[in-house]
Amino acid sequence: MPEQTVIEAVRATMQAEMQRDDSVILLGEDVGSRGGVFLASDGLIDEFGEDRVIDTPLAESSICGVAIGAAVNGLRPIAEIQFADFVWPAINQLVGEASKVRYGTNGVKTAPMTVRVPYGGGVRGGLYHSQSIEVLFAHTPGLSVVAPATPYDAKGLLASAIRSEDPVIVLEHKRTYRLVKGDVPDEDYTIPIGKAEIKRPGTDLSIFTYGLMLHYALQAAEMASAQGVDVEVVDLRTLRPLDEDAIAESASRTGKALIVQEDTPAVSISSEVAAIIGERCFFDLDGPITRLGPPEIPPMPFSPIQEAAFMPSPEKILAAIIKLAEL
Repeated sequence: MPEQTVIEAVRATMQAEMQRDDSVILLGEDVGSRGGVFLASDGLIDEFGEDRVIDTPLAESSICGVAIGAAVNGLRPIAEIQFADFVWPAINQLVGEASKVRYGTNGVKTAPMTVRVPYGGGVRGGLYHSQSIEVLFAHTPGLSVVAPATPYDAKGLLASAIRSEDPVIVLEHKRTYRLVKGDVPDEDYTIPIGKAEIKRPGTDLSIFTYGLMLHYALQAAEMASAQGVDVEVVDLRTLRPLDEDAIAESASRTGKALIVQEDTPAVSISSEVAAIIGERCFFDLDGPITRLGPPEIPPMPFSPIQEAAFMPSPEKILAAIIKLAEL
């Protein structure tokens, strides 16, 4: 299996899906000749032309509005939002319109559209290029939200999103784009939306996380192992719908749960995971359900010192592991 980075897996998957299905189109700011700000679509306009790789105005509401119109009329658009922080003008199109197409038409119409959103901090992006926006979309019935953290998962989940008959938000953490590498099979495969995966088995404590925090949690778990704590790391992968059975099974088996996220904790993905564990695993727990996230301030400081203070880290996760394990 060839080794790829996350961004290489994203690019190769879009290329393969556009080759497989002529109805798949790509649209967004600078996705054409420039190849996207992160080069996710580099070279695709040369292969597929301007009719299928479409440079748009700097107007996210029109990007997603056009994608909805294309989707309900037989195409499978992949809309790119250049940075998660720019998605706010498209909230009505995504939350108010795309999510309601199937329900509002009694199944007569669907909106098979994918919205790729680079998100997250740790890249010195500052306040307006580093936000975590997942909770707003994960709250909305009718939208699926996936957050692949590895090249293998990026290919499988993006392929599933493109082939889905309903809108899918694909969150790609910017720091993983070139930092994270892994083997990716050449053959076609998909990963079902709504399925978590145990990335590291363990017996003493379960960590539930996603995105960049998966890699920090795995590092922390290895450090905890040297101190005699066997940590299981569960990659949620899909944030809506959450894999409630996988969450409950792991928490019940280890008896302790730590939820780690880069987004601020209040009213968040970690809130929902904690609720699932509390409702389904209460009598199996040997310690309090614990959440680790940044302070409740607007993200993300630009100063390297302040950014580091804001972001969870392997060392912060390790401290939370040891504290919970000792209870």
